[in-house]
Amino acid sequence: MSTGVLTSLVIVETIVLALLAVVVVSLLRSHAELLRRLPEPDDEQEHLHDHDDERPVLSPDLPSPKRVASRAHDVAGSTLDGDQVVVSAASGSDTLFAFLSTGCLTCQGFWDGLQPAAHEPLPGDTRVVVVVKDAAFESPSRLAKLAPPDVPVIQSSAAWEDFGVRMSPYFCFVDGATGEVRSEGAAMTWQQVSSLLTDALFDEARARELG
Repeated sequence: MSTGVLTSLVIVETIVLALLAVVVVSLLRSHAELLRRLPEPDDEQEHLHDHDDERPVLSPDLPSPKRVASRAHDVAGSTLDGDQVVVSAASGSDTLFAFLSTGCLTCQGFWDGLQPAAHEPLPGDTRVVVVVKDAAFESPSRLAKLAPPDVPVIQSSAAWEDFGVRMSPYFCFVDGATGEVRSEGAAMTWQQVSSLLTDALFDEARARELG
């Protein structure tokens, strides 16, 4: 290989090394600048804690019984036979309004659990009243198959609005003596609902003893 070619290769390698050196120095400077701008660990942790309360907490379980009860609405609608009916919130019997739907996959387990062969009494002899939306929003044929023979099923979209229900399955536990909503929320199983009612009834008993 001629001396001229070797000299050219050395010059090219020198230029490449110089360019690589410039790139490395630039990267190091950028990294140092990023580290300089990062907050101190304590400051970052404090910043995260400041926003902890702003993040919603999602849970499939029903919430704890309400500290401040709200007045429940009477449920007015029609039976599956088309008869008009009104269920009073302050009927004297504790009532669990179960807002279910024919198009809700999670609701299937609750419909099944209300059938005579599987239905188990809820704590405190709480009665169950199923509330579905008006016929225009449900499947009549499917509803006829799902509806238990010994549990009231009321078609009432107005009740969903009155109770502020935006999803299903959803449950509102109403004190029959006062007509107040003592606990409400979504659930995945009847066991969760039963646990909620147990806690709510226990809190009510304790409140009466202390009062």
